[in-house]
Amino acid sequence: MAAQAITQGAIEAIFFDPDRAQRQFPVPVLQCLQIKTLSGQQTGAQQPGGAERYRIVLSDMRNYVQCMLATQANHVVHDGSLQRNCIVRLKQYQAQSVKGKWVLVVLDLEVITSLGTPDKIGEPKGLDTRDTEPQANAMGGTSFYGAKQEPQESKSQVQRQISTGSTRSNGSGGGGMSHNGSVIYPVEALSPYNSKWTIKVRVRSKPPIRTWHKASGEGKLFNVILFDETGDIRMTGFNDAVDRWYDVLQEGQVYYISGCKVRMAQRKLDARASDYEMVIDRDTVIEKAEDDGSVPQVRLNLCNIQDLQNVEANTIVDVLGVIKEVGPVDSIISKTTQKPFDKRDITLVDDTGYSVRLTLWGKQATSFDATEESIVAFKDCKVSDFNGRNLSLLSSGSWSADPDIPEAHRLKGWYDSMGRTQSFLTHKSMSSVGAATGRKDDFKTVRQVKDENLGMGEQPDYFSLKGTIVAIKQDNFCYPSCLTDNPPCNKKVTDMGDGTWRCEKCDVTHDRARYRYNLGVMVSDHTGHLWVTCFDDIANVVMGRTADELVSLQGDKAALDAIFEEASCQKLTFRVRAKMDTFGDMPRVRYQAMSATPIDFKSEGHKLAELIRQMSV
Repeated sequence: MAAQAITQGAIEAIFFDPDRAQRQFPVPVLQCLQIKTLSGQQTGAQQPGGAERYRIVLSDMRNYVQCMLATQANHVVHDGSLQRNCIVRLKQYQAQSVKGKWVLVVLDLEVITSLGTPDKIGEPKGLDTRDTEPQANAMGGTSFYGAKQEPQESKSQVQRQISTGSTRSNGSGGGGMSHNGSVIYPVEALSPYNSKWTIKVRVRSKPPIRTWHKASGEGKLFNVILFDETGDIRMTGFNDAVDRWYDVLQEGQVYYISGCKVRMAQRKLDARASDYEMVIDRDTVIEKAEDDGSVPQVRLNLCNIQDLQNVEANTIVDVLGVIKEVGPVDSIISKTTQKPFDKRDITLVDDTGYSVRLTLWGKQATSFDATEESIVAFKDCKVSDFNGRNLSLLSSGSWSADPDIPEAHRLKGWYDSMGRTQSFLTHKSMSSVGAATGRKDDFKTVRQVKDENLGMGEQPDYFSLKGTIVAIKQDNFCYPSCLTDNPPCNKKVTDMGDGTWRCEKCDVTHDRARYRYNLGVMVSDHTGHLWVTCFDDIANVVMGRTADELVSLQGDKAALDAIFEEASCQKLTFRVRAKMDTFGDMPRVRYQAMSATPIDFKSEGHKLAELIRQMSV
């Protein structure tokens, strides 16, 4: 059974006919014949973070080849699943040169435990994998490579074969172009295990030079973000490299780069998805390249504004939107350094009907010159869930106004036709929801909420509810709050009787108060009703007006009653948190709205049609 599962001929195809390997063996199944632990001195490569390195031998019954197990795949050794003679599925790999020898770097593999660990299957012969030293004809002997054999190919023949694009990563070819005799590698193919490469990339961003001062000395550095059609990567230069290369590299220009050290990315400094980063050293070569269109002008992985509510905090995203409002440049004092720095808030909207606040910092804040109602793409924004979903553009991020991409043209057409007069929803504070909001379709009826005792446990429960507002409490629907905005306080303030309002938390006195909602609404469906508390942002959606506007009408009871009457009978979808609370020494479940959105009847109709279809089946 194991012999039938192995993909014979896959190893030879990977090295000598990558196109056929992609067609016939996209995920080859091989037998692991040897596992050996090697030190950095033995492999000739310093391991990122001091991690152990393992060398394995894989066989397809016809040939065997020596392989290096990438450090991110070490877990199959550590958990004991990778054993001698086991059968594995090769999910991701690259053919690369390590210390003058061409080997297969295994980036990801899966052990097929159901096939066990049979004896060596077949009589595999050692494949000439373009080593400069001769290799074994057959498995055997006490050495790792086995008996010696005469070399069959010259180094020049090897280089001609490599230039055809034999680098493999998850079944996709690498290379194909060349520059001064060197193969052009895609960014996604770079790794610490291969030092002979050239990339053709565009500079996306170049933040200012930074300096550091320590007891051991001082220095300077700079970073640039590079990209091609396959991915982004950060390149860092220190001290002499700053003087040599900083002025050479310009944003938006295309360059050939080779000779950099590639290492594991430092996640504290680089939150993007790239596993590696480049460091300039004395052998680095950077040459200006012709911008022939082979490297895209922009590379975006867009997230629409509505979907930000499903993105975890601290995730890095790209967004495209219409500038609805551009705030002034403000100067604030850093709590850590006590130094002033600039910030600017802008409001973005898109055709999902949502808006989001995006903050620019430092030079980005002062140089931002896009006008309101222009279409702008932002690259590398950090998602925050503080006081609702909002975004911050990273120092390595960038923006471009009116980009020439289909999404921007579509957004422009929507805004000109209907978006300019549309009102927009804002993201509500979801920081306390955590993992519980992972399920998007956990809708409950009121009866289900009560029958399942949601909110009765030690931890709060979360659910979605589609219902109609049938009553709104008009008594004490709001409270006077503190005006402090940085950071927002929102605590209740005390009327001092002399026209001023005092906040005990901030220890300040204001000449007025900002009123915030604390609104109780009864939400009903066909099974029952619940009283749900709506705080300020959610209540703004329900009432269609701010609490300050309603307070100004308290002298006109008829007008106030009309507004509450108008807000009733709305059909909304609520995201609700149910949590046990104590009121008057009596425990009870409190239901708090985390978000409220108008029901999309078109979408609901499609859902109902699908339910009917499933029931008919």
